Amino acid sequence: MALPTAAPERQLKHRRSIDVQVFARGNGLWEVDARITDVKTRDAILANQVRRAGDPIHDMLLRIVVDEQCNILDAGSLSNSMPYVGRCDDHGDAYRQLIGLNLLKSFRRELMSRLGGARGCTHLTELAQVLPTAVVQAFAGEVLDTDGQDPDAQQPFQIDRCHALRADGAVVQEFYPRWYRRPDPSSPGRATQPAAIPPPVET
Repeated sequence: MALPTAAPERQLKHRRSIDVQVFARGNGLWEVDARITDVKTRDAILANQVRRAGDPIHDMLLRIVVDEQCNILDAGSLSNSMPYVGRCDDHGDAYRQLIGLNLLKSFRRELMSRLGGARGCTHLTELAQVLPTAVVQAFAGEVLDTDGQDPDAQQPFQIDRCHALRADGAVVQEFYPRWYRRPDPSSPGRATQPAAIPPPVET
């Protein structure tokens, strides 16, 4: 894989940062803090006021509380910096509408239905879209079985959820042979039932 060549004369104008931190409460509940910040390298005029270079244009925090089934039990947002003070954050408790959703069951579709467009804040709603994969990463190996070594274990959560971990791929064949599926030549990208004996892994 290769990146486009970076131009030697390029100049940084804008930086967007997304930071997600997941905390265990110790009682089967987890807190997720997701923050988005936008910073420019030059002064900008916003709502007839100067926002100095390096001062955040956006600094917004979204917090949810989830259980180990990925159900959202509590949610809220806080806008510390915004272009239009007193307007960008006058959506009240809009993000409490996330309560009751499940991060693994049509979450992004339900998110957009409830908070897309003018129903919410563009930046907070966009930020919320990273929550499912961030929580899955936090749960991996603690809440979600990711090794599948237990003889009674179900298929590890991550199999068939990305290109590298497709059931008929080399990674699953090598590291999760129990769950390997031979490629189905009649249906590209789909696998057949488990092989009776997993093919040997070339080294």
